[in-house]
Amino acid sequence: MVRLNKKITLACAICSSRNYSTTKNVSTQAVRLEVQKYCKTCGKHTLHRETK
Repeated sequence: MVRLNKKITLACAICSSRNYSTTKNVSTQAVRLEVQKYCKTCGKHTLHRETK
């Protein structure tokens, strides 16, 4: 059985705090995920990117 979903962590692009975790289907999404999310450290909505 092949596992297609991979657990990823999202980090804030400004302060680099790792706030969110989610899953992603690696067979259909080859590029890194970038989402606007609320960062409690910065206190505003910022860009969060997938980390390694």
